[in-house]
Amino acid sequence: MTDFFAGISPVTYSPDVPADQLAFRHYNPDEMVAGKRMEDHLRFAVAWWHSFAWPGGDPFGGQTFERPWFGDTMDLARLKADVAFEMFEILGQPYFCWHDADIRPEGATFAESKRNFEEIIDYIGDKMKAGGTKLLWGTANLFSHRRFMAGAATNPDPEVFAWSAATVKNCLDATHKLGGENYVLWGGREGYETLLNTDLKRERAQAGRFLQMVVDYKHKIGFDGAILIEPKPQEPTKHQYDYDVATVYGFLKEFGLEDEVQMNIEQGHAILAGHSFEHELATAAALGIFGSIDMNRNDYQSGWDTDQFPNNVPEVALAYYEVLKAGGFTTGGTNFDAKLRRQSLDPKDLIAAHVGAMDICARGLKAAAAMLEDGGLEAARAARYAGWEAEQSRSWLTSASLDQIEAQVAGGGIDPQPRSGQQEILENYVSRFV
Repeated sequence: MTDFFAGISPVTYSPDVPADQLAFRHYNPDEMVAGKRMEDHLRFAVAWWHSFAWPGGDPFGGQTFERPWFGDTMDLARLKADVAFEMFEILGQPYFCWHDADIRPEGATFAESKRNFEEIIDYIGDKMKAGGTKLLWGTANLFSHRRFMAGAATNPDPEVFAWSAATVKNCLDATHKLGGENYVLWGGREGYETLLNTDLKRERAQAGRFLQMVVDYKHKIGFDGAILIEPKPQEPTKHQYDYDVATVYGFLKEFGLEDEVQMNIEQGHAILAGHSFEHELATAAALGIFGSIDMNRNDYQSGWDTDQFPNNVPEVALAYYEVLKAGGFTTGGTNFDAKLRRQSLDPKDLIAAHVGAMDICARGLKAAAAMLEDGGLEAARAARYAGWEAEQSRSWLTSASLDQIEAQVAGGGIDPQPRSGQQEILENYVSRFV
């Protein structure tokens, strides 16, 4: 045991304790919601990178956190893992997620980094057996090191492509070994800064081939989890190939991967793309590629990805409404890709941030389930499109030609009249549940 969280007891569902005590007021893992335990709906995961590896910097300031495990040795990597699993025990969440660089020190060579990685994977595996927390997904950090400054799969240097492929192979092996339920590819620098030095067609082909190899290797090793892509727009690269869900779907179709790869969708990235979170979720569900989510929020007065913990129940409710409409999570879950503010220095802050976020998600889930059960939104949607159920209307989408439709309109009887979309009424409806 470490003493980092000394004095902080495991957090339980205790809605009536005083406000200054750490407790879940809304998240009750065993509460039944829409026929399933709340824990099984939400499938919470802690992000190793923001919780244990991030030093508290931002684009305009350096490290503010002082953690006893910060450093590049295997002993400190093991200490970091010890603290992580102590936090998992305090929170009781079922899952966690990692990048390879979060959990192992960088070696002087690829071989040394691999040895460090494999050693810490075994250490984490032993702690998983003892503690019961599972791996939601693993991924490779192909963006922080200077070798990735021009991308990984899309890099103009073939040696960087090869290094990246080897790294993903090792990370997929480790995810499989730990029983991970998904593997995520996040292309933080898969894009370009200027067309003056960029071959778009070549880089897109490289990215497609890279993903095909990942899918092939998944099947080769018998990994049953989902391969997920996490879209992100414009940060840090201005023009990223995985801008949003719709962009990624076009990419998957081009390379014949639409039945092999799903989406891990982040609230903050949706906002940066000019969308709402629920828009991205609904788009993925409509295209049949919904997989998992990263739950956080952005500061709407900042133009970058601030990765704050969620605190807006109406936003979260609309997100989980789309998740439930899509059938809920299968291998996916709710990963808190969120970090403390730079001034939140204390161990208690890290626990409190997750506790509050889990409560917000619980409130959102219950509101979403209540809306679905009530059926008001779906009834309004069905009424709005009811005209398409008529035989003549259906024929316009299946068999009619332009000249046939023109003849029907010219013959009279078709005189479109505008109808209210009732947006304010529907917004008032949502407010009843949140």
